[in-house]
Amino acid sequence: MTDTVNPDAGSAGPDAVAPGAAPDAAPLFDAERRATELAILDALRTVVDPEIGMNVVELALIKQVLLGKDESEVKMILTTPFCPYAGSMIQQVKEAAESVLEHPVKVTILAERWDPRDAGLMW
Repeated sequence: MTDTVNPDAGSAGPDAVAPGAAPDAAPLFDAERRATELAILDALRTVVDPEIGMNVVELALIKQVLLGKDESEVKMILTTPFCPYAGSMIQQVKEAAESVLEHPVKVTILAERWDPRDAGLMW
């Protein structure tokens, strides 16, 4: 659900180290970063789809959280392509994520179709 970009990794992959170069000192798992990601997801649980009555995390609408130093991004989908509450939900997701972070958050809507089975719903 969360992802980070390593610009130094190049095309050889994240674990590749150039011959003669020292490996990165950064740990593979950053507990503070993960705590921030989980805090964002907790904040996003306050955003409820008004037609279904469940939050965006339970509905599996949040697809990715990208943390940056100056700006972060939340990638999400909607339950229907022409959701009448899209504008309101996007704003609520932005505000909820920004309540955790000290910088702006961009919300990107993906073209992926929502499947209720992703949220464990069987109608």
